[in-house]
Amino acid sequence: MKSSSIVNVHEAKTHLSKLLSRVEAGEEIVIARAGKPCARLVPYEERRPSRRIGLFRGIEVPPEFFDPLPDDELAAWEGG
Repeated sequence: MKSSSIVNVHEAKTHLSKLLSRVEAGEEIVIARAGKPCARLVPYEERRPSRRIGLFRGIEVPPEFFDPLPDDELAAWEGG
């Protein structure tokens, strides 16, 4: 479980480097303004977009898929 500490804005501004060292060590720091929490310092985590490997595996597109549309269907798509 993460430990957390609450510090006021003045202390955060004065001791930012020390607070960052504590965050890098795994501590969560909550910054409060007038006693009310307003921000949280947590370690940075690189986010990679999720990939769905093989989502279209096995799907084949037949060659006629790329044939031109018949005139009446083309007109329907074009709002005619």
